[in-house]
Amino acid sequence: MTDSEIEITADLVRDLLQEQHPDLAGLTIREVAGGWGNQMWRLGDELAMRMQRMDPTPEPQLKERRWLPVLAPRLPLPVPTPVRFGEPSARFPKHWTIMTWVPGEPLDHASISRGAHAADTLAGFLRALHVEAPAEAPISSDFGAHPKKCTDGFDRFFHAVVPDGVADDVRAVWDDAVAAPEWEGPPLWVHGDLHPANVVVSDGTLSGIVDFGAMFAGDPAWDLAAAWVLLPAGCASRFFDAYAQADEGTIRRARGLAALKSLFLMLMGQNGDRGLPGGKPTWGPAGRAALDRVLSGDLT
Repeated sequence: MTDSEIEITADLVRDLLQEQHPDLAGLTIREVAGGWGNQMWRLGDELAMRMQRMDPTPEPQLKERRWLPVLAPRLPLPVPTPVRFGEPSARFPKHWTIMTWVPGEPLDHASISRGAHAADTLAGFLRALHVEAPAEAPISSDFGAHPKKCTDGFDRFFHAVVPDGVADDVRAVWDDAVAAPEWEGPPLWVHGDLHPANVVVSDGTLSGIVDFGAMFAGDPAWDLAAAWVLLPAGCASRFFDAYAQADEGTIRRARGLAALKSLFLMLMGQNGDRGLPGGKPTWGPAGRAALDRVLSGDLT
């Protein structure tokens, strides 16, 4: 059995706690649905255990361990903060981290009904996050590139799932992003992977941001795509007014990246409907709704 095929069960979680953090081994253990690179387990009411599963390296967890304690104190929304570390062992030869639990319902299983509030909340969060990163901050090889360097991925998603009747419009949004200028500012802290499964909502608005495994220093357009990917229709303009730090080129890149992310969500949803490994059935409708918002004309 390969490492990636190790079955992660509640018994395994309890055994690991008993070995490395025995004072926590008596907490109630509950599996959290979802997750691909990492699997999550609730520990009592306030903690969660994040276990490396399909991620080929521990780098995403190690980044969260290193940088979330630095970032969390100045962010205006709850984010998971590492409190204990679990090291590879004979029982489980991968990394795991115990983090604070961020309460709320993942957006791919819920909805935002207070759009204006959510737009202002997201803008405030990203203003606080998007500050100049230190020289030793991580640089991503998977996220953060200018759209013109992501054309192969876009084309793959486009040909797999673009809906009939909107292909030309989607292609036009992408071509405009490819033609937009490069980010010329300093590298900023960027979450990098804002999509409906990585934010939680309560009372109809955003209440927390999770999964910082993709965080990097670079172009904030990768996060600003969330204006269309996360927020209800008609909220992008309010978001960018509240954010107040994005020039025209950045908005153009962000809109193209929102199209890319929407198609990716749709593909993951399609894979889920087909029962393929890693597929997420709830992501398909979220992706199509996001694509409709990208094409709606808000901020064009």
